[in-house]
Amino acid sequence: MTTSQQELLPGTRRALLHRIAVAQAEGRAPSLVAAVVRGGRAVWHGARTCVDGHGPDENVQYRIGSITKTFTAVLVLRLRDEGVLDLGDRLEKHLPGTGAGEATIAGLLAHTGGLAAESPAPWWERTPGSLRPEVGDVLGEQPLVHPVGRRFHYSNPGYTLLGALVEELRQAPWEEVLRREVLEPLGLHRTSAQPQAPHAGGWAVHPWADALLPEPLEDLGRMAPAGQLWSTTGDLARFAAFLTTGDDRVLSAESVREMRTPAAPAETADVMDGATYGLGLQIQHRDGRLLVGHSGSLPGFLANLTIGVADDVAAVVLANCTSGPLLSVVGADLVRIVAEAEPRIPEPWRPLSEVDRSVLELAGQWYWGTHAFALRVTTDGLVSLGPLSGNGRSSRFRPNGDGTWTGLEGYYAGELLRPVRRPDGALGHLDLGSFVFTRQPYDEGDPVPGGVDPEGWRGIR
Repeated sequence: MTTSQQELLPGTRRALLHRIAVAQAEGRAPSLVAAVVRGGRAVWHGARTCVDGHGPDENVQYRIGSITKTFTAVLVLRLRDEGVLDLGDRLEKHLPGTGAGEATIAGLLAHTGGLAAESPAPWWERTPGSLRPEVGDVLGEQPLVHPVGRRFHYSNPGYTLLGALVEELRQAPWEEVLRREVLEPLGLHRTSAQPQAPHAGGWAVHPWADALLPEPLEDLGRMAPAGQLWSTTGDLARFAAFLTTGDDRVLSAESVREMRTPAAPAETADVMDGATYGLGLQIQHRDGRLLVGHSGSLPGFLANLTIGVADDVAAVVLANCTSGPLLSVVGADLVRIVAEAEPRIPEPWRPLSEVDRSVLELAGQWYWGTHAFALRVTTDGLVSLGPLSGNGRSSRFRPNGDGTWTGLEGYYAGELLRPVRRPDGALGHLDLGSFVFTRQPYDEGDPVPGGVDPEGWRGIR
């Protein structure tokens, strides 16, 4: 008898429940809900609460704070994919007169636009958005606190600008565009800008006493694209699946992969912590595992979405307290528990459906000087080039249709790999961005830069 690979084993489920129970108890959260995603669907839901006889389920809304930014980023990437804008465009091209127009759209997405972290006082998270009716009210008189593009500096007003950009280019409110273009196609029917019953109430927990204080619930107005949304573990589980594989109705797998790619220079402390930022997604290296996602907080609520792409496991954790449990740690732990207890079972190896002899001819051992590399042909139609041993430059390459190949990652990303033939038609060497790869180290039959000593290899007498 075989067990469905979608189902989690009882021991794994208990370990997940134990982790969130510890988080809720030690973090003193009025309630905490979580979900785990594997294989594109939710495979576990759990909840802990201080209210006897009542446990929030995957349909109860919590405020998700800055996870909203990831939704806004998806809208911007859609505009890019449609050709309406380029990520390298300066904001001024599409949204003039903001005072921050030198920032690029990519810079705003990656928090390298030089903008301040917050809007001018009073603190926007605990005051009504009506106090900041215009974009200028959000940015203040001095929007920029750093040179544009020089450093990562997390900016909530930056995502206000991206929301305003979406509204300008779609000629519709941000919330309406989000629902039409993302929420409805992905079936996220319990994600909304305003709370919809059933939803949790937001609480502050006294730091030195087991006492509660209700937090105010404010409409963020212009700041909505940075943190307004309410959602559920059920909806965010579906969103996590989308961020893993893409959905052509919303955003392609390639564009989602681009969101997950580092796009910001990390601060010194972030380098030590193994953290950086992509396009609307946080990226971190934890416990030997690359994790992407986003955290969120607003008065009364904490939220976290964590995806272990290589493990095909994601976690969502939501709580209704201003501070307490470290949900980014909890989310990473939930991913780790499943990934370690039930490692991903790889798909069966299958041979190529057909063999292109001109491509197969490229396969095998090559030398860049004296460094040995191997070129392999893979079933996805790509080729990979990497060192035979140890660490070194490696990349996959996609075919261009003319016999050349373009690098997809690392040092060779965007670089051209060109097979070069000898006068008799035989394959001679590979030219990769001016690097010559030969079948033998410093092969005298190929144009090795600097030439090859005519006396060849020798010993020392």
